[in-house]
Amino acid sequence: MKEIELVKTFGFDAAHLLPNVPDGHKCKRLHGHGFQFSVHLKGPIDPHTGWLIDFGDLKKVVKPIIENHLDHYYLNDVPGLENPTSENLAIWLWEKIKPELPLLSKITVHETCTSSCIYEGK
Repeated sequence: MKEIELVKTFGFDAAHLLPNVPDGHKCKRLHGHGFQFSVHLKGPIDPHTGWLIDFGDLKKVVKPIIENHLDHYYLNDVPGLENPTSENLAIWLWEKIKPELPLLSKITVHETCTSSCIYEGK
């Protein structure tokens, strides 16, 4: 069987501050981002359908997480994101998505168009 990596990117807008950076650091002040994150799935292509997973099924898992916890929320108030760095957000997303999508291979979080981080799980 041939293995493939499938990637879908999602976005949300949210406010946060980073409570553990030094005083005077600009990220210690309340600010917002248009976050983007990519969900990477890896596995064998189904010989019948010709795909790894239906993009619609992927969206059914991720969209409620965005709508109920992230989009237009203050991230510091989200349980598990009290220190909402991109790194912690990537791990938080992994922990929410992996149980529903076992083929998850990594999460890429884009805080800005030039700054991102990748988490590949445990």
